[in-house]
Amino acid sequence: MNISYNWLKRYVDTGLSAEETAAVLTDIGLEVEGFEKIETVKGGLRGVVVAEVLTCTDHPDSDHLHITTVDVGAAEPLQIVCGAANCRAGLKVLCATVGAVLYPDGGDEEFKIKRSKIRGVESLGMLCAEDELGIGASHDGIMELPADAPVGMPAGEYLRIEDDYLIEIGLTPNRVDAASHIGVARDLAAYLISRGRKTEVRMPDVSAFAPDNHDLNIKIRVENTEAAPRYAGVTVTGCKIGPSPEWMQNCLRAAGINPKNNLVDITNFVLFELGQPLHAFDARKIEGGEVVVRTCAEGTPFVTLDGVERKLTADDLMICSAERPMCIAGVFGGLDSGIGDETADVFIESAYFNPVWVRKTAKRFGLNTDSSFRFERGADPNMQVYAAKRAALLMKELAGGKISSDITDICPAPIADFVFDLSFARVNALIGKEIPEETVRAILAALEVKILGEKEGVLTVAVPPYRVDVQREADLIEDILRIYGYNNVEIPTRVRSTLSYAPRPDRSKLMNMAADFLTANGFTEIMSNSLTRGAYYEGLTSCPAERCVRILNPLSADLNVMRQTLLFNMLEAVALNANRKNSDLQLYEFGNCYFYDAEKRTDENPLAAYSEEYRLAVAVTGLAVPQSWNAKPEKASFFTLRAVAEKLLRRFGVDIYALKTESLQSDLYGEGLSMSLGNRELLQIGTVSGRIRRMLDVKQEVYFMEVNFDALVRSTKKHKIAAEELSKFPEVKRDLALLVDKQVTFSALRDVAFATERKLLKSVALFDVYEGDKLPAGKKSYALSFILEDKSRTLDEKTIERVMANLAAQFESRCGATVRS
Repeated sequence: MNISYNWLKRYVDTGLSAEETAAVLTDIGLEVEGFEKIETVKGGLRGVVVAEVLTCTDHPDSDHLHITTVDVGAAEPLQIVCGAANCRAGLKVLCATVGAVLYPDGGDEEFKIKRSKIRGVESLGMLCAEDELGIGASHDGIMELPADAPVGMPAGEYLRIEDDYLIEIGLTPNRVDAASHIGVARDLAAYLISRGRKTEVRMPDVSAFAPDNHDLNIKIRVENTEAAPRYAGVTVTGCKIGPSPEWMQNCLRAAGINPKNNLVDITNFVLFELGQPLHAFDARKIEGGEVVVRTCAEGTPFVTLDGVERKLTADDLMICSAERPMCIAGVFGGLDSGIGDETADVFIESAYFNPVWVRKTAKRFGLNTDSSFRFERGADPNMQVYAAKRAALLMKELAGGKISSDITDICPAPIADFVFDLSFARVNALIGKEIPEETVRAILAALEVKILGEKEGVLTVAVPPYRVDVQREADLIEDILRIYGYNNVEIPTRVRSTLSYAPRPDRSKLMNMAADFLTANGFTEIMSNSLTRGAYYEGLTSCPAERCVRILNPLSADLNVMRQTLLFNMLEAVALNANRKNSDLQLYEFGNCYFYDAEKRTDENPLAAYSEEYRLAVAVTGLAVPQSWNAKPEKASFFTLRAVAEKLLRRFGVDIYALKTESLQSDLYGEGLSMSLGNRELLQIGTVSGRIRRMLDVKQEVYFMEVNFDALVRSTKKHKIAAEELSKFPEVKRDLALLVDKQVTFSALRDVAFATERKLLKSVALFDVYEGDKLPAGKKSYALSFILEDKSRTLDEKTIERVMANLAAQFESRCGATVRS
């Protein structure tokens, strides 16, 4: 939202400079994102002064040039050669002295005044026409000033040229009340009043409003009062299309609007002045002399102002004549009903439309206008008649029109103030500082909040409906703090806290533990949007499109469903980095995934069809070990990620050997594994399939793991940490090389080992796997390492040999293994 400092000063006397105003606005919650000085006349006419032509004689070597002496208020007059036909002695003019920089016609190309000779005669300046100064279009001659113009006065001061400042406010969605100069003026006035400054907001005077005649009465019929709770209109006849005055054009340019003509500019001016969107119809194009506010039949074609034909739905509110639709209510005008070059009679619409209806229609057609921006967030429901009067009076003043009807105002159910209780104790508790009651009352009065009653420190208040974001006690306390000043709440020197009970397991604590572990191992956390592209899920079986939670009013086709997996967000991040020559990545992300299951939906509980899971995604791609002087580069692989997975599970106290590992059949992975604990799947890990990578234009291999973090947290619920005394007796290590069938897994051998020797066997590890043509077909060789320990004595060789012989015998009988010598 662009605010003009000069425009703002029309409505409130602050005594603040533009810089101070910007600082105050940020302090009271209207964050200033940009601050720029704007010159009304480029260059500010510096070096141009009011002057008087003392003498004017013909140039001896020209039939149209004159040699003049000009008094510019200096010690000596200047000699200037001038070619204007109206140059004469005694004329008051504007003179650009040597060194002045002009921008003819207001363009970007500068023209610097220099000492020069014109046909042999020295000239020390220039007598200027309007277009040469950039303040008008006339080039008929030098600009003639009144006889009483003071010689030597700077041109900027004489013409009252005032530089402006553009203040760009970053409006949050809840502060639509500040989407106008009057709205910002209200906040500034509230700030000043709360600090004891006497000021008030000067609303434009509309007391002169009265019909000049009743020559054009247009009927209004509202068929859908839910979508249009209030609708007002008035007619103005005999308007003459032309440019709007310079002051209005300057205001609109500061707001980012290009002036068009006086009638259109007036509606835009009122919009940015009062925050009330208006629409001006050419009254001659309203068939039947009647405006009907209604919906149209599904599929009705309608051509909007941009020349695009759109198909209406039964939920789009339209402004119609007796015969056809003319405008999409609150969003966009029609091609054939607006103001044209021949328009003379105007119907001014000033309405309050239901924000939900406007928002859905604007999103449906992908239209975002200044009007829809305000209606979507909730315009002031009490501003319609006032704004219509303001626009009608401006059309009368600037376009020579006549007000030709009374204002028709249809409002079956006026929107009332928001009434609720406000406790002084609650104010102090939420703000964290005891604010005097008198200060709170002063701020409430400055915010136009009425106090309806008071009882035992509790006020019953009424908040005006234009503050759509203040409908409960906490909202109003936030407003009080905003005006009181966030910086006025001191940071305490002590921290008061209470012991709090955290459930076990504490998901937040475990999440931080996982994040610390991954970050310490070189991973970088990313955060992405839970809204994603529905096209990603088309044709998938593991994440079918019908299980997507769809958005009713998506912002775009790229953000139309909730994600079922974190994979696509991760690949988007990989693609973004790889395209910027950063292809060696180790990334992780925490986030919710969302699912829809139509079979679980019931009439009693329609929300049963929706569910969500909190997940952790980890991905590696590119080089796992970068090249350096003492190490060769090493590409990331599936085993790089699996090692991270096992370390992470161990960090959570999960026995990785108790996990059930199965081959994963999923169209998200080329090859992958699923790891489960009991009947609960903990994670999926694998190589991202080529089809998925190509969909997101990722050319390099990506290894991805997705953990059901809630399931992982629940698996730690029974995990206990126990301490015991270290053994006083040494461990013994023995190795076995086994020839086994290819389908035999290490976990199967490990289970046999612990089932055979429960007392002395401490751990089993696999340290070598060999497969090759030197082994029989269908066989592989495992080299296992065993750690034996007796906590009561030192193991002797006889006991060790007995244990190893038992293990070898069990491997042979239960796993078909052969001990290799």
